Order: sequence, then C-alpha cells, then structure tokens
Amino acid sequence: MWQFDGWGVTRIGVLAPHADINPESEFNAMAPRGISIHAARVPLRAYKPGGVMDATIADEPVRAFADPPLVDDAAELLAAAPLHAIVYAFTSSSYVRGRADDAKLKQRLETRTRGIPVVISSAAAVAALKVLNATRLAMVSPPWFSVEMDRQGARYFQASGFDVVHSGPAGLPSDQLAIRPGDLFEWVRTHTPKSAQAVFMGGNGFRAVGVVKALEENLGIPVLTANQVSFWQALLLSGSQVSITNYGQIFNHRPPSVSEK
Repeated sequence: MWQFDGWGVTRIGVLAPHADINPESEFNAMAPRGISIHAARVPLRAYKPGGVMDATIADEPVRAFADPPLVDDAAELLAAAPLHAIVYAFTSSSYVRGRADDAKLKQRLETRTRGIPVVISSAAAVAALKVLNATRLAMVSPPWFSVEMDRQGARYFQASGFDVVHSGPAGLPSDQLAIRPGDLFEWVRTHTPKSAQAVFMGGNGFRAVGVVKALEENLGIPVLTANQVSFWQALLLSGSQVSITNYGQIFNHRPPSVSEK
C-alpha cells in the first residue's frame, strides 16, 4: 500500500567538503534499501562556486580542512541526528597530515558525536587491505592531487606496513565533473602492475565506485576506493547485516573485530 519513503533502518552520516557532491552520490549508489545517507558540509577553501578547483590542489587548504573548529562543529551538528556511524570523507588530509594524525582526528571528532563512531577514509582503506591480506598495493590518486601529495599518500600506506608497487595521479582531466568511468577503467587497467595484490583509488571526490566490479573482473585482484571502504567500515560499525553486491569483494569480508568505537 505504502510507497518507499527513503527512511533508513541504518543511517550513515558523511562529513564532506562543502562543494563536493561525490561522497554522498557514491554512498547512495552503494546503499540498498534500508540504508540512508545524511551529509553535512564542511568548508574547504580550495573550492570556488560551482565546485571548481585549481587543476592541482594545494597542501595548505587540505591540511586546514582537518583543523578545528569547523569540522568538529559539523560533526556535532550531524551527530544530533539519530545516526549509527559518521564518515570523515576526505582522503587527502590524511595523506598530508599522516596516519598518527588520523587517530587523533578520530578521537577528537568522537568527543563531539555523542558516542557515534567516526570512520576516517584512509584508515578504513588500511583496515580493508589487512582484511584482504593484500600487502602489495597499486595506489591511484585523483588527477588534481600533486605528485608530492600522491607521494605523501604512498608514505601513509608504507608506514602502515604495505609495499606500494605503483602510485601516481591518474592521467585524466583535472576536473571532478569530467571523470568518466570508461576512461578511469582504462587508465587503472593499463597502469596496475602484475605484482599488485590490490588497487586503492584515493580521493573521496574521485568518481570511482562504478568501475570497481569491472576492474576486479579484469585484473583479478581486489579494487578499493575511498568511499567504498568508508561505507564498508561504517556498515560494520553500525551493526548492519545488509548484503552489498557489484561494488567490490571487500563487502564479502568482515574483520575479526569491528568494535573499534
């Protein structure tokens, strides 16, 4: 009798840069019925009106995005809603600030979220790689990451115990709205070394989840993205038992313990 109204049994919050439409778009694409996505916007000085960024994003606004008080205040406001987990959807600040800072950021935000667990995207990627027993990583950055920011990302994963066998910004247009799944598929397919045991496409603003299934079938290895691993961990922390298909084999895996709140 009644039509589906979008109400979620499990409700996932997302902290995203104010002009970035990709995190919640990809979360909504992956979410089956019963999972609802609720975003809060956090100012990022790198954006101009209409979501336009410089061709190469600078370190300084990326680093500042994780500073208090703006992201902390946004987390507190978002946590006023009846949510089960909140995702900090911004890979690049982790690359610039380092893994130790991610742990501090998670702890800091969780002091404002009324006990709602916070997922940090880059840390979720580390957790996913460990669950998959993948130690040799091909890392793909968005085209708007500088070479140095990409290298910082490689160091992030190396510090987490992984062998980065490839890294680099994707050779695609440096414009979020210009990324096309077919172009991304071809670039990753042709730039992933045979020695890689997994691929990670960083950047929550990088349109990537639509090519995961095709790449896994083509490459024969797990393919991860920033939003995908964040969604995976958020569902685990929320206690959800939903089945996610077509967005990567990571959704078939659960870590030994997900009580990392």
